[in-house]
Amino acid sequence: MDLALRPYRSVLYIPGSKERALDKARNLTVDAIIFDLEDAVAPAEKPAARETLAAALGVGGYGNRTRIVRINGLDTEWGEADARAADAMDCDAVLLPKVETPAQLDALAALTGKPLWAMMETPRGMLNAQAIGAHPRLAGMVMGTNDLAKELNSRFRADRLPMLTSLQLCLLAAKASGCVIVDGVYNAFKDDEGLRAECDQGRDMGFDGKTLIHPAQVEIANAAFAPTEGEIDLARRQIHAFEEAEAAGQGVAVVDGKIVENLHVFTAKSVLAKAEAIAAMGA
Repeated sequence: MDLALRPYRSVLYIPGSKERALDKARNLTVDAIIFDLEDAVAPAEKPAARETLAAALGVGGYGNRTRIVRINGLDTEWGEADARAADAMDCDAVLLPKVETPAQLDALAALTGKPLWAMMETPRGMLNAQAIGAHPRLAGMVMGTNDLAKELNSRFRADRLPMLTSLQLCLLAAKASGCVIVDGVYNAFKDDEGLRAECDQGRDMGFDGKTLIHPAQVEIANAAFAPTEGEIDLARRQIHAFEEAEAAGQGVAVVDGKIVENLHVFTAKSVLAKAEAIAAMGA
């Protein structure tokens, strides 16, 4: 499946050092997996984790899921080796943590020919989001809301008010450049109601999906970021009505008492394309 057409409703972090977790991930109904060589791997285990992950990806079995490898920062002792190793792995993209400037992506681009993704998780990264999003090799952004909250010294609120400016800056940057952008994690993995509310907020804002820390969160994220049956039905009716209006020499149509113009048809076609891509994932 074309990377640009793949859904990203659920993006699950999996430790690159854990063979059992890597094996279980093959059967999860996630849209994408971040195979983590950074935070989820202890320093002493990092070299071995590269080999473990390379072997798992070599075996395959992850289907149409987007396979993203998160490396350690290039300012660490492991980053360059991670990047070179990821370049040789059977993965779709390389994710760099704590991106604050386009120069960091330039440095990664010199080490791998894979599409680049950026973790957005620092105040400087927020202020430079537009320049980062415009990098010619960037394919996606991931919100690192835990690290960002630490840097901001902000308190947790269910409405995420302290985080909204940062989220919106990155959303604007990603949408302006046509990049994928996925929301940060929800830490309370047993709190279904809270997760659902935060997923709905992220979807309403325009995020493509949500990063997850536990398989128990997948079903809720998949539902929240997928078009509903009502949205699919409306999209089909809008397209049909507009085509009929055009055939009659008119520039607008009316569906359910509301005007339908070109921009609505564009959105309707996007809804159907997303639904088809989700169906192709088999989830």
